[in-house]
Amino acid sequence: MSFWLIKSEPIKYSWDQFVADKQTTWDGVRNYAARNNLRSMKKGDLLFFYHSNEGMEIVGIAKVAKEAYQDPTTEDTNWLAVDVKPVKKLKKPVSLAQIKTDKRLQNMALIKLSRLSVQPVTDEEFNIILKLAGTEI
Repeated sequence: MSFWLIKSEPIKYSWDQFVADKQTTWDGVRNYAARNNLRSMKKGDLLFFYHSNEGMEIVGIAKVAKEAYQDPTTEDTNWLAVDVKPVKKLKKPVSLAQIKTDKRLQNMALIKLSRLSVQPVTDEEFNIILKLAGTEI
């Protein structure tokens, strides 16, 4: 199993809306590195759901429900989408500020590739974030 982080501005699509929807298509990604990450996702992989711009914190855990397919928002075959489902809300959100001050997370893509909307997360990073959030899978 691999781990990922997906970003969404809460004013556009929040964790609460995601939970209400029960599943969503993660589409509209127009960055090649992010697209390649979507392509690498496998059904059952876990993802952190990150509120970007407003909040700037990891708020929940989701899972890949359907692997990469043609993005339905465009006819350009270069772009992909995946379907994701919420798993659970974190007991305590983990802020970007917390992540930046934790020496164990200094190489996390969220810091190194801060503008990338779909990013890999290592096993170690995933477990550290869970501990910071007081959450278990």
